[in-house]
Amino acid sequence: MYLFHQRGPLHGLADDPAAYDAVLAGVTETALARLTPEGNLENPAAGDDIGDTSLGITSLLALAWHRTKDPRLPEAVRRSLAFHLGARVFTEDNPGYPNLTARDSGLPYARYVLEAGAHPVGDWPSTVWALLQAVNVLDASDGLVDEEQYRELLGVAGGYWRWLTEATVFNPQDAANQAIGCVVGGLMLARHLPPEEGGPVRLRALRLYLDEIRDRRVRDRGAPLPPEHGGAYDNNYGPISLSFLAQAHRVSGEEVFAEDGDTLARYIDARVCGSGFDIGGPRYSEQHSAFESVLGLRYFGRRIGADIGRYAGDARWSRHAVGADGGVDGHFAFMLVWQIQDTAGWHRTPSTAPACYQLRSGTVTVSFDDRMTPSVIEAGGTALIAAAVNRQHGFGPVTDGFLLCRPMGAVRVADHRVGGLAAKLVTKPVVGRDHVLRQVRSLYVTDGTRLWMTVIVERLDGERYLLAGMPYVTADGDRFRRVGDSPLVAAVGELRLTHPRPDSPDSFDARSELTQQQAAFELAADPRGYGDPDAGWRHVRTTTALEVGPAPGAPEGLDVFAVRYGSVAAEPLDVVCERGEEGLVVRAGAFTAVLGEADSRGEPRLTLVSVG
Repeated sequence: MYLFHQRGPLHGLADDPAAYDAVLAGVTETALARLTPEGNLENPAAGDDIGDTSLGITSLLALAWHRTKDPRLPEAVRRSLAFHLGARVFTEDNPGYPNLTARDSGLPYARYVLEAGAHPVGDWPSTVWALLQAVNVLDASDGLVDEEQYRELLGVAGGYWRWLTEATVFNPQDAANQAIGCVVGGLMLARHLPPEEGGPVRLRALRLYLDEIRDRRVRDRGAPLPPEHGGAYDNNYGPISLSFLAQAHRVSGEEVFAEDGDTLARYIDARVCGSGFDIGGPRYSEQHSAFESVLGLRYFGRRIGADIGRYAGDARWSRHAVGADGGVDGHFAFMLVWQIQDTAGWHRTPSTAPACYQLRSGTVTVSFDDRMTPSVIEAGGTALIAAAVNRQHGFGPVTDGFLLCRPMGAVRVADHRVGGLAAKLVTKPVVGRDHVLRQVRSLYVTDGTRLWMTVIVERLDGERYLLAGMPYVTADGDRFRRVGDSPLVAAVGELRLTHPRPDSPDSFDARSELTQQQAAFELAADPRGYGDPDAGWRHVRTTTALEVGPAPGAPEGLDVFAVRYGSVAAEPLDVVCERGEEGLVVRAGAFTAVLGEADSRGEPRLTLVSVG
């Protein structure tokens, strides 16, 4: 089976003007065939996320007219705009909407579901999306829309802005992508207002960003990030926030949006595997956005000089939103408009600068979590995620069922690159159930196709092994196929692949036809789509796991665990660890690494020599 959403790098799609013209031509033909006598352009199969969709198609038709001058489009734009203004602008409070700060304001808003009271909690983001569709139509109105319609739409857009910022709680879902989108709407609206009105709107938008979004950023892996639904980053919404930051910088020129976008882009670059695979997040573990992310990934990939376009998006939404029937949907159409307007291409060269929370070279990636424990290891086209034992998750030594990977003190990191090799040494103090403080040194070395992981710790008592990950997916064309084993792994000590017992509660067997996200939501406290799959996943007690026994011949007083990812087990693996004059020396067929004593500041020393 395949993962449902991660279906190929976003930078794989053509983004030249001809390709975008072909997309707009397809939208045009669909829209003209769909246009009702009343001017409705909504997807007939859509039932929610609907308040902005007809207007979104209108904005695409307006953009298409400016590029092609198709004589059929002006009438369609005017009719569909009249439909939105007459049938999709609501001014009476939606029954049950919980976030109002001013009742019966009479200000216009858009509904997530058209039926009164059906699902009012989605009205805030739907109104943000409607505002963004509206300002795109205003931007493209010249030659298409008469003065009366322009003024009416401008008045509605201003009303949307006031409803979002005066009549309701700002950002009620704690979703930065929605909140930054609202800021973008204010910045774009301000350009259509006379200076005495537009100036205050612009200043209000900037102040909301600084006070309500930027000041509330949450740190993850050393980076301050805009929070998504209660967490620092989400696979689906995080890159969408990056797109909103790109548009905010494009329309305002304010450096704060560039700085924060650069930070988020570098974070994404550090966590995403070379293939584009990623996992984890407060709202969705595996669901990825698609065309909604293109603008941000492309814009900031160029700025930071990194190939973040390798992010594996949902190719079913590669160009625009698609409804349940497979037809085009106007939801989020503003993102397609903006990415067409951003005419510069992708930066497709990988960044080679060392990054604290990532080691990547060639087809090998190690993505580290906040504790500098691998969250994903990818080598040989296969990705392994953290395994679990006794409800403890990660990679690391296990003694008598206790996983030694949670730091009790400062974690130190050293990087070294030489020739075709890249290495990272992570040193962390850990405490076991016996309350003894031990130092765990984890050395990761890659030649771009293989990864050697050598873990050294003070001698452990009882049963001990290295928890070396859970094989999860392998690249298969543009898709990721689920796997339950990994033949491209070898170890110096005993290598075992274990699976939970069939009747084991709170377990995850990688051989099952159940994704990590599905299993996580099964254990989450809230309904699917609203809960925290990361929190649910933490309840998993045991998983499929690679276990590696201690290597023979370790220096006195130490346990050494050595494993190689990315090449078949039949290829000889010989890793030797011994004491030398300058520290511990780790020798493998391709390298010699010296783990020296800490310097005067307590930082570890790492020297790497390429062999052969």
